[in-house]
Amino acid sequence: MTEKVYIAGALRTPFGSFGGALKDIEVEALAATLIKGLVEHSKIRPDEVDAVHLGCCVMFECKDTGGPVIARQALLKAGLPAGVISSTLDKACCSATEAIRIAYNSIRLGEADIAIAGGVEVMSKIPHIARNLRWGKKLGHFQVEDPVFPVGYKDYNPVAVDAGEVAVEYGISREEQDLWAYTSQQRYQAAAREGKFKDEIMPIEFRDKKQNVVVFDKDEFPRPETMLEGLAKLPTIYGSPTVTAGNAPGLNDGAAALLLVSERKLKELGLEPLAEVITIACVADSPQYIAKVPALAINKALQTAKLSIDDLKRIEINEAFAAVALVSSKILGDFMEEKVQTVREKLNVNGGAIALGHPVGASGARIVMTLMYELRRLGGGYGAAAICGGLAQGDAVLIRV
Repeated sequence: MTEKVYIAGALRTPFGSFGGALKDIEVEALAATLIKGLVEHSKIRPDEVDAVHLGCCVMFECKDTGGPVIARQALLKAGLPAGVISSTLDKACCSATEAIRIAYNSIRLGEADIAIAGGVEVMSKIPHIARNLRWGKKLGHFQVEDPVFPVGYKDYNPVAVDAGEVAVEYGISREEQDLWAYTSQQRYQAAAREGKFKDEIMPIEFRDKKQNVVVFDKDEFPRPETMLEGLAKLPTIYGSPTVTAGNAPGLNDGAAALLLVSERKLKELGLEPLAEVITIACVADSPQYIAKVPALAINKALQTAKLSIDDLKRIEINEAFAAVALVSSKILGDFMEEKVQTVREKLNVNGGAIALGHPVGASGARIVMTLMYELRRLGGGYGAAAICGGLAQGDAVLIRV
């Protein structure tokens, strides 16, 4: 009989803007700060942690610290014992959900009792690339490349193009995407005023270049001044038919992690279960269909758990673009207008990545904790958190509070 798996802690750093407050913090140092805080907040001892699994999409963010084994570096700097095992993985924007899946399966199989799973990204530290200099260049200029411009893959469309084209295919207009982006910003501001993010945000302290202590305690990226008229004036990007900088998230910095615990260890230590992880589903589709896969993953998870979309009180879908939330909610609503509207009323009720940011390696863990804390405020129930990753990978985490 497999072990049940519970979430006994969940925290994230505030998310920073590209070139913002976190731009000079080393990637593994940011992760270490979060891991240490999560262990202390969860009231467990460091030597009770069996494993740490962290997603990070751009491993060479941390080359200035001597190597990309971010999870290993972070757990040691956080004061966890040297015997704690770890993995650092890249599954594009699904990296943190994949880390959660690894931890979840290891606990179910009895290989671990307590695991930390999440992700980290300091996109501000992504360096420019100058290729072929190692072996010298005999004559002529060399080119410096920016690996985040445009965001995409060498042999495929920029992801903004795919998202925009699939939105058009599914009958979703630029105006609808702008309205969703505006709504995301408004929902975030309302949630922030109500103090909803205090449950999940762990303030961090660091010294600036003048050695002054800075307390960073709230998301830096949200734009409270966003207006529909302003969104409508923005040009589309990278040749996308509908995607703009306004109905897409930013390039952001931050870390997020969950503490996953077996039922046996939960009882042994007397820990409070915040939520039960019911199942985790993974899917993939043709590379252009990035906007579809969160819905496909949620449907797969629901089928495994023998539940329906109507059983979910809340849904989180990472807003890689407004198009993703809109296309996926249309699929989840079986393309029936009334049902689609019902799905959207449950979806990203506190805003999403368009408002608060998308540090790609961390966002999968962020949407799970945002969902969990919202379900707890509602008194419990089922919820699903889903995310798309590059070239149409998709993960969904189904939880019950």
